Amino acid sequence: MSHPTPHAAIAAPNRAAADAATRIARSGGNAVDIALAAMCVAMTTEPGIVSSMGGAFLTVWPDDGPAEVIDGNVQMAGKGRPASAFGSGLREVRTTYGGGLTLFAGHGSVAVPGAWAGMGRAHERHGSLPWAEVIAPAIDVARAGFVVGTAAASYLNLVGESIFGWDEGSRARLHVDSRVIRAGEVVVDEELAQTYEHIASEGWRTAYTGELARALVADMDARGGLVSHEDLAEYEPVVREALPIDLGEWQLATNPPPSVGGPMLALMLTALAARERRDWADIIDIQRAVLTYRASEHDLSADLEEAGWAALRRAQRYGLDGLPTSPNTANVSVVDSGGMACAITASSGYGSGAIVPGTGLALNNALGELELNRLGVHALAPGTPLASNMAPTVGRAPQGRRLAIGSPGADRITTALMQVVNQGCLHGQDLQTSVDAPRVHIKASGAPDGGPVVEHESDPAIEIAVARSGLPGHDHGARSMYFGGVGAAYRREDAVLISAGDPRRDSVAVVA
Repeated sequence: MSHPTPHAAIAAPNRAAADAATRIARSGGNAVDIALAAMCVAMTTEPGIVSSMGGAFLTVWPDDGPAEVIDGNVQMAGKGRPASAFGSGLREVRTTYGGGLTLFAGHGSVAVPGAWAGMGRAHERHGSLPWAEVIAPAIDVARAGFVVGTAAASYLNLVGESIFGWDEGSRARLHVDSRVIRAGEVVVDEELAQTYEHIASEGWRTAYTGELARALVADMDARGGLVSHEDLAEYEPVVREALPIDLGEWQLATNPPPSVGGPMLALMLTALAARERRDWADIIDIQRAVLTYRASEHDLSADLEEAGWAALRRAQRYGLDGLPTSPNTANVSVVDSGGMACAITASSGYGSGAIVPGTGLALNNALGELELNRLGVHALAPGTPLASNMAPTVGRAPQGRRLAIGSPGADRITTALMQVVNQGCLHGQDLQTSVDAPRVHIKASGAPDGGPVVEHESDPAIEIAVARSGLPGHDHGARSMYFGGVGAAYRREDAVLISAGDPRRDSVAVVA
């Protein structure tokens, strides 16, 4: 994974995204350009997993400035809609995905999309190549066709009919001969290619105030959705100071409140750093404390921003010291030779199943993700940011070391990152070994009695720690997709660039 003049370390969700990143790196793009190009391709080539009409967080640490997060998360829809519109347009779906869950699809499950705004604002602030050049690889992939990967095929095999079978556009795109597409088959999407060309030419704002916005709202009006012209026109990405995490010699920066993922990651990592052994028993104990607190208190708050900061302030109540005072997803991590680090995590939920007619744009179901809407479907005021597990993280350490890391995986995002960072930053393991290592995740109410259960991969040391914890355990086997798909990029003290992809998914790591 080297190049005669390496410019960037890249961890991407699949080969097409990695190829796009390589193309932009060799054109002289910086870490943000490279990450954006890879994510746009991932949003094209991971049907069902992620799309551009969801939400995204981008954490950037320029070599010559402070770390920041560009918040392009989804928001509650419905500005200007009558009260009678709320509670409609929903399709209840029960699926065995993730061990069994209930969700809502349909147009009423669609939140105000923020990904294009977040990506566009990140490019305006940090990009070096023209916007159209960054989008070009996604146009080419949609037009030429892409091979369906195993992660997308596995998900579509479970929900191809229930979520992606009722809408004419989704059925035409994701079904062949009355069956859902399979891994290795090729999808061509000319409509999406033309939409990307429009966005490349007109700029990202066309998705909010231009022709694409009008098409989206017309579809909402016709099929019972909430997203309105006011929702789109008033949407603004938010640039936030990144949440700092001091971890030994490492300074990390991640997603601050109102995100849920960043604060929970900060709680777990700083508590782990304070332990002496930092072994499986410590990991299980800390996850149990943080994630049961989250399920019983944090996620029930109507103000997630205040709840996040309150959790960090009151951490000692849960036995966690030394804290800072200040569903389906995809992640791209990039560190360039100049020292810029960028991690992007994006999500469209489980998918609404709807494609905006004539555009190829697949819509999110963020309002229908019950685990992120603990107060109830359509309960929030329009314009309210939704909860998010996403926690793209960047870091730096002495001697010019740089890190970008992130993961998909719903509530397993934070636990996956906790364990990989523990291996790499606290135990000094090399990057790929840290990503490959077995994982555990505390499911706060997964046991038959409603109590916590330790979900884990097969490993004798983990089994011993589970037995000693007194908690029930569930062995998922070796390297299960359930435990996320961490991608990491790293610049060593000698300026050598290294990347690592997760064998649990179709991740591809390259140096270009």
